[in-house]
Amino acid sequence: MILFVPLIIFAYLLGAVPFGFLIGKAQGKDLRLIGSGNIGATNAGRMLGKKWGGVCFLLDVLKGLIPMLLVPFLVNDHSSSPGMLLLWLLVGCAAVLGHIFPIYLGFKGGKGAATSLGIVLGLWPYYTFCGIAAFAIWGITLLLWRYVSLSSIIAAVSFPVLLLLSILLIDNEDWSLLRLWPLVITAVLMALLIVVRHRDNIKRLIEGSEEKIGQK
Repeated sequence: MILFVPLIIFAYLLGAVPFGFLIGKAQGKDLRLIGSGNIGATNAGRMLGKKWGGVCFLLDVLKGLIPMLLVPFLVNDHSSSPGMLLLWLLVGCAAVLGHIFPIYLGFKGGKGAATSLGIVLGLWPYYTFCGIAAFAIWGITLLLWRYVSLSSIIAAVSFPVLLLLSILLIDNEDWSLLRLWPLVITAVLMALLIVVRHRDNIKRLIEGSEEKIGQK
């Protein structure tokens, strides 16, 4: 279990790498000073072009995915006990906190949605399938309304609901609520964190001033 300490530190430092900021600097722009001022993929896509927005999104997802995939390879414990799941989740949460509060940029980072997706995809199988379903919801709502922020909020809120429904519907001891309660609590907290980080977007959505994808 001692191995989790360097894993958590590694996850935070990797999560804190501001890929959007670095991509912007390589293009001669500081994302903190243009557009929404956010260093995430959405602002990168608006200010630098869709290609770089996609690259930023992929890299931000990998920041959460890589630490999660390292856990089962490096830790000699493949059980799904609540204690093991909590430690696994701590690694993922460290990556998200690194993205939101990066030490390299004075603790002012992105909103955590893409990195959270990486965590979700990496915690096999409990989060993975529900995460894919939530990502599909994100894509559908984006096609319908063309608001990245609204799609991220809806997908984030739908994820713990999908997880809880899966636990209740799957008749399997490995999927019991008594065993997987850390996953449910963490999913709810992740959703709340993403919603809170989008509070300015929510205000603009209510006011009707939020930009749609592709809007000039």
